[in-house]
Amino acid sequence: MSTLRDLAEEHTQLRPADIDHLHRIAGDWQLLSDMSFADLLLWAPVDADGTFLCVAQVRPTTAPTAYQDDQVGRIVGGPEVAHLEVAYRQGRIWREGDPVWYGDVPARHEAIPVRLRTADGEAGEVVAVVGRDTNLSTARTPSQLELNYLTTADDLAQMIADGTFPPPRHPGETTSAPRVGDGLVRLDANGKVTYASPNAQSAYRRLGYASHLVGEDLAALHRRLANDPLEGTDAANAVLAALRGDAPPRREIDARGATVLTRALPLMPAGVPIGALVLVRDITEVRRRDRALITKDATIREIHHRVKNNLQTVAALLRLQARRVAMPEARVALEDSVRRVASIALVHETLSMSSDEAVEFDTIVDRVASAATEVAATEVPVGMRRKGSFGVLPAEIATSLVMVLNELLLNAVEHGFPPAGDEEEAAGAGEPPGAGDLASAPEVVVAAHRFRKQLHVTVTDNGRGLPAGFDADSGGNLGLQIVRALVTGELRGSIELRDASGGGTEAVLVVPLARGGEQGRSAS
Repeated sequence: MSTLRDLAEEHTQLRPADIDHLHRIAGDWQLLSDMSFADLLLWAPVDADGTFLCVAQVRPTTAPTAYQDDQVGRIVGGPEVAHLEVAYRQGRIWREGDPVWYGDVPARHEAIPVRLRTADGEAGEVVAVVGRDTNLSTARTPSQLELNYLTTADDLAQMIADGTFPPPRHPGETTSAPRVGDGLVRLDANGKVTYASPNAQSAYRRLGYASHLVGEDLAALHRRLANDPLEGTDAANAVLAALRGDAPPRREIDARGATVLTRALPLMPAGVPIGALVLVRDITEVRRRDRALITKDATIREIHHRVKNNLQTVAALLRLQARRVAMPEARVALEDSVRRVASIALVHETLSMSSDEAVEFDTIVDRVASAATEVAATEVPVGMRRKGSFGVLPAEIATSLVMVLNELLLNAVEHGFPPAGDEEEAAGAGEPPGAGDLASAPEVVVAAHRFRKQLHVTVTDNGRGLPAGFDADSGGNLGLQIVRALVTGELRGSIELRDASGGGTEAVLVVPLARGGEQGRSAS
């Protein structure tokens, strides 16, 4: 289904500012639909002969719909849209006419002109029409709640015709809550409550107000109820701003362990402030869950911080032990263990600063690569370079992958570029030199890209290459054995060691990103 913007740009002559205004209406008109107990259809003029295109539609949550089929994308003209033509040409709300039938459903037509106000605040030209179509199959005598809904809906409809509804949206706010069914309070021009829905009354009871709201000064009530005086003042000022014709941001009121979200909207049909509409929603449980999540996230980050500290302590102890060991082989083994523990600590350090159990892996790879060139026992200066992006990886993948890359990078630097005259020692380490070409500057390249929910990683050096007869499944030192175990076990992936096409060695890893219902996210 095409979007409102796509349909308008393809079929109409509406300007970008007009389309943006229609978007704002479609973002806030669920409120009008619910209070009207009617479907709303947004009709844009296609040409001058009275043809209209439906670019958006919303159904009420408070009443049955008049349309079983979606009307978006439908182009109509002639007698069927005569009411739309009147509203568009004359710039007034059309409410005349007899009910019409859509199959077995009788419906009442209304048409509301949509104006976009000019830069100086004057009412501009009509750019579209909102059709308000009510299903009459369940018509009956309306209750007090329904009468108040309908009265307020008529005021908002007039404000659409004036170009003053919807109000500007504040940064970061959505239009999803609160809604009409959450709780509605109507105020007169003096800020006194003239009507409060049962859900609104219940929300204020949660805040500690047991009496009926009708007749109360709502701004003063907000000041009295709020635990925090500043919070109460902000909520009261929001009500007063709406009474002046402004559209303040939403406010929350905390009292007696409950939290209520309020949204104040001005009511000013024909430009005359007659009061305000305050939507309220009890969000006590939502905020309790938010606080629990914040506490949980903080606890997890603290755990990662402590794990990082403990791993660094272990690495420091191993480093001290290595200095006291006389056997060269034992010293090398301890130093290797220090590097492996440090690489794991690096992941936990990053997780301790993250808001979720995921890390931006490029930074970790760059730090591991830099450390590999610093600690590798080689007389040849080796450059490190990363191509592509690993993106954001979940912790369970990042912890194992950083160890794998640490081992591969160390092997590439130490055994791909051994010191001159030390070929026999390199062979004894499990990475004997081959016939690679060392004419170019020594370099190790780490390349990464994502394809079909898999992470493909290649570690390539331009060193001496693999020895003749090297068995990737059984050959190699302890580092390569660790790599194979982690890749095939923890990461559930695959690894291949082979000669690079231009000389040197190439390690190719393929790691699935979907792990236990979670999936790594690519970098934005």
